[in-house]
Amino acid sequence: MQSQNVALKQINGLSLPVADRPAIYVIHENDEWVAPLRAALSGLRIPFVEWFVDEGHVSLDGVPPEGLFYNRMSASSHTRAHRYSVELSEALLSWLESHDRKVINGSRALHLEVRKFEQYLGLKEAGIRVPGTLAACGREAIIAAARALGETPFILKPNRGGKGLGVELFDSLADLERRLPDEPVSLDGIALVQQYVRPADGTITRMEFIGGKFYYAVRVDASDGFELCPADECADEDAFCPGSDAGNDAGTDRPSRFRIDEDFNDPELVGSMEAFLRANQIEIAAAEFAEDVNGHRWVYDLNTNTNYNRQAEFDSGGSRLGMQRVAEYLGELLSGQGAFN
Repeated sequence: MQSQNVALKQINGLSLPVADRPAIYVIHENDEWVAPLRAALSGLRIPFVEWFVDEGHVSLDGVPPEGLFYNRMSASSHTRAHRYSVELSEALLSWLESHDRKVINGSRALHLEVRKFEQYLGLKEAGIRVPGTLAACGREAIIAAARALGETPFILKPNRGGKGLGVELFDSLADLERRLPDEPVSLDGIALVQQYVRPADGTITRMEFIGGKFYYAVRVDASDGFELCPADECADEDAFCPGSDAGNDAGTDRPSRFRIDEDFNDPELVGSMEAFLRANQIEIAAAEFAEDVNGHRWVYDLNTNTNYNRQAEFDSGGSRLGMQRVAEYLGELLSGQGAFN
């Protein structure tokens, strides 16, 4: 439990601490991923309280505290032994919204974060190009879906995943039949069989949005696989995470897979993504795409619990710091509520 410039208290019907005045409440289950935001909020002297959502209770008759609520719940929480953090957060966000509290990345954002197939449906409806995808439940159904996809190689991924975990590339139907595990691919039992878009230059691009607006684009070397989370603890030897200083200080000789693309310019795709985010009440997110040999850009993932790579930010001059901007954005919203000076 972390707080800044606030006294904490308890209220009836809620197992989580609250501030004695309006503050920012950060909803999460991963201390490492929150560390950069914690530092930024503290540096700006913005009052905040962390809600570590793993176990707890909330009352139907309770009244939430005054303030601004930022949801950073992760689809990969179950990989850190927080099996029901998402489910408890869904109840918590619904409770907050029923009392008209301002929630950044509210229940709709979390819904899409843990349901990739519904992400693709929404993106496709918004006119954004996504890979061909089939949802399947059960081993034989997965094999049948791969057969119906009708092209190789193809991707198998969990409907509810996170950090790129569980994403596998298969060269053929026979390869799938040989390597497909008996246990469910996804926590929710739904596997996605998906068209593989081979990046023309071996990189993918991650577009970052803050306040619903495009902030910057990052090119990521995808040659070593699909676990492309920019957070340090998601990468080998903690080389790439904002939550640790390893391999992220300016001037390091360690090569980085992440590079801010100063030349990125795609107003049509950016505009479509911004419209999609607005329509789904998502303020802070990242969207990843691969560009094929024909120059077509395919959005294959949306992350509503995004992290930023400090090495890439330092390498580009340090004028754009993602988590610092998030803290400023949250502070601006809280200030608009007359909560701090």
